[in-house]
Amino acid sequence: MPEDASATAPPTPFGPVPTAPQLRWHALETTAFVHFTTNTFTGCEWGYGDEEPEIFEPTEFDADETVRELAAADMKGIILTAKHHDGFCLWPTATTEHSVKNSPWRAGGGDVVAEFAAACKRHDVQFGIYLSPWDRNNPDYGRPEYLEIYRTQLRELLTGYGPLFEVWCDGANGGDGHYGGANEQRHVDVTTYYGWPTNWELVRSLQPEAVIFSDVGPDVRWVGNEDGIAGETCWATYCPVGLEGREPAPGAIDIAVAPVGQRGADRWMPAECDVSIRPGWFWHEHESPMGPEKLMDVYFSSVGRGAVLLLGLPPGPDGRLDPRDVDVLRTFTAQRRALFETDLAADAMISASDCRGPGFAPGHLVDGDPKTYWATADDVHEPHLAIEFGRPTVVSVVRLREAVHLGQRVDRVALDAWADGAWTETAAATSIGMSRLIRLTTPIETTALRLRITAAAGPALSELAVY
Repeated sequence: MPEDASATAPPTPFGPVPTAPQLRWHALETTAFVHFTTNTFTGCEWGYGDEEPEIFEPTEFDADETVRELAAADMKGIILTAKHHDGFCLWPTATTEHSVKNSPWRAGGGDVVAEFAAACKRHDVQFGIYLSPWDRNNPDYGRPEYLEIYRTQLRELLTGYGPLFEVWCDGANGGDGHYGGANEQRHVDVTTYYGWPTNWELVRSLQPEAVIFSDVGPDVRWVGNEDGIAGETCWATYCPVGLEGREPAPGAIDIAVAPVGQRGADRWMPAECDVSIRPGWFWHEHESPMGPEKLMDVYFSSVGRGAVLLLGLPPGPDGRLDPRDVDVLRTFTAQRRALFETDLAADAMISASDCRGPGFAPGHLVDGDPKTYWATADDVHEPHLAIEFGRPTVVSVVRLREAVHLGQRVDRVALDAWADGAWTETAAATSIGMSRLIRLTTPIETTALRLRITAAAGPALSELAVY
């Protein structure tokens, strides 16, 4: 083993690796989804498209208050529904009269998108947009003419509101609607109608630092459910599978594959877990938020499995977050911070059965620097790490992170605790990626832990934390 760390080459990347925008997205971990439109005032989840703009009048709307509350809950990014399926636009678009410019709010001079973008900038929160491709108001939906309208709307959002971290596309593709008074069913071929590659080229050209989300990526994939739950095994590598042998497209994939991904797929396309704090995405008076304990379970099932959590938090008709939702969010934040406040491994003695060289020592697992990592020789596939606390210590959670710029290298791990003079396996997990939280069913008291990597392509871990 070379004495000079600089003489030891880092591991060769294994399989696909994330782009710089994907890495920045991974690091966010928790983000918020703000659904707000005429539905907020009608009680609908999917507006029909015949709503009068006059109904949109959030008298106490304050984007700064909302963003400040979300930022205080460690939401590092916010995605706003600039237009949902009802077609009502939250900015004064030139493409339709169905927008805030014809509402009484701000005397027709308001722009919800601009106010959120400015508030996010003030509070150092990343800003993203969701523009529904389905438009139940537009008379041209389902015809070629609508594509230019959609792309004009997309262009307005991509150029008028500063840098975006994510552009969100879903697979709601046609059905019944107002359509300018036609009040009929309109269906489209989801694999060809929208010309998604052209839309994504537009995003790339105008917002090159943004990631693009949809059922088929190309940067971030839908996890396949709206429960906020990734697969117990969740690979960041993925290749969408179409239905009935057809080309995969938003709204037309085999969702059974999405929660797990595919080991060995040729694309880095990590999962985003979207879930609303309420039963619906929009505010409804009769609905109540999930409790903080349930929200903690969602956190472990999303962020704890290498995904990013996108949590829906809808304002009410006054334009403010519901106090009940805020109470849950604050309690969840306090509980999460308390759990992860003290890393018990930071003061422990860490040793490894193998080390690639001085520049890749196990001490990098606890140095707090995500750019450093422990790595083994290329031909070592089942090493182990020992964490000795020096005294009896109660352990509830172990967090692992891979140096994902080198790919997702670890297949399986097992966690052992030292008890009665021997090692006893207490937990096991598959797939690590950006983050893996191993939550013990029952907290244990031990003087030492051992992490066994039972299958890997030469592991490279950037963090091992114990709570």
